Amino acid sequence: MLARLSPDIRQYLLITGNYWAFTLTDGALRMLVVLHFHQLGYSPLQVALLFLFYEIFGVITNLVGGWLGARIGLNRTMNIGLAMQVIALSMLLVPAAWLTVPWVMTAQALSGVAKDLNKMSAKSSIKLLVPGDQQGTLFRWVAALTGSKNALKGIGFFLGGALLTTVGFAPAVAIMASGLLMVWLLSLAMLKRDMGKARSKPKFRDILSKSRAINLLSAARMFLFGARDVWFVVAVPVFMATTLGWDFWKIGGFMALWVIGYGVVQSVAPYFTGKRRGHVPDGRAAFAWALLLAGVPALMALLLVQGHSAQAVLVAGLAVFGFVFAVNSSLHSYLIVSYAAEDGVSLDVGFYYMANAMGRLVGTVLSGWIFQAYGLTACLLVSAVFVAMAALVSVALPRHAKLLVDGEEALHSRTTGDV
Repeated sequence: MLARLSPDIRQYLLITGNYWAFTLTDGALRMLVVLHFHQLGYSPLQVALLFLFYEIFGVITNLVGGWLGARIGLNRTMNIGLAMQVIALSMLLVPAAWLTVPWVMTAQALSGVAKDLNKMSAKSSIKLLVPGDQQGTLFRWVAALTGSKNALKGIGFFLGGALLTTVGFAPAVAIMASGLLMVWLLSLAMLKRDMGKARSKPKFRDILSKSRAINLLSAARMFLFGARDVWFVVAVPVFMATTLGWDFWKIGGFMALWVIGYGVVQSVAPYFTGKRRGHVPDGRAAFAWALLLAGVPALMALLLVQGHSAQAVLVAGLAVFGFVFAVNSSLHSYLIVSYAAEDGVSLDVGFYYMANAMGRLVGTVLSGWIFQAYGLTACLLVSAVFVAMAALVSVALPRHAKLLVDGEEALHSRTTGDV
């Protein structure tokens, strides 16, 4: 059956499969680390700091990884990412007494490099598999890849909580490392050679974007993901465990359902952002959806201050926030691939995901510190401010004229280079 598919479709499926497998282990590992070390008595800030190197090295990897992908090919950067995740997981299989904070932070740093190499490679590769004049097709493929990845990350959250409860920390990590090792070997054998390698060797100084559109979108992305992680990464699971009294199964299961739902919405985001009306989104849509999102954490904070049930506010608020955030994220994912230059696409995508990682870094550290010092309500207020900043930046993003005619696209404004 696979033999009857076009080479581009087969490569898309292989890239997506790699991305799925990696994401499953990444989500499970995050939940394992948060819950296991909270169980050991670590404070929210200490748990957040375990991910500090993960996010810092994600910033560096996205900045340098795009340049590396343009020089050596995206197939190599994807396979390097898979191999590094296997090593990172293996580092956590040492005796429990060796799992000190520096050791876990080092393993997380390696995992951060691996994750962003894998993501940058997958997102950049899609640009090369879709003709430049088919923007609607590009949006659907990017949305499907991004949405399915986040659904798998949600399953990973559930898997992490379930494995921690049933088999314990070390066996869970061993199971994941073994599975990902098999995926890596398959990828080495089947992934297309030299995919994404630039025709001219980019210089190291080219890692900084020269496009105004990409710089603006990167700034909006940084604020958007800072707004999510400032309350979702540490504050939410610790609040559920300490204040609401939920057990690990329930926390992992709820967060899994949230991320799965978030991924499903991302996959169908084109239908919420104008495809039925005959166009694909632009800067105007990014501004409108960010403005809508800013009101959600602000309203949640207000309801908590007024004394409403914390459990009801958190559960309902997360559902609404997840839906609107997913559309925002999917819009950004399409816009960066659309704006990126085809030759050396990974340079532009890498720069953009560097900003994404910077937002996660800021959000993760603030999530532990603000929650420990001031509580969940303060985290929500900071989230609202961050999303408002993303909306403000999005005002300056390029806007298109009429798009999509009978399912095919005719762009009436430039979407690459200096726009």
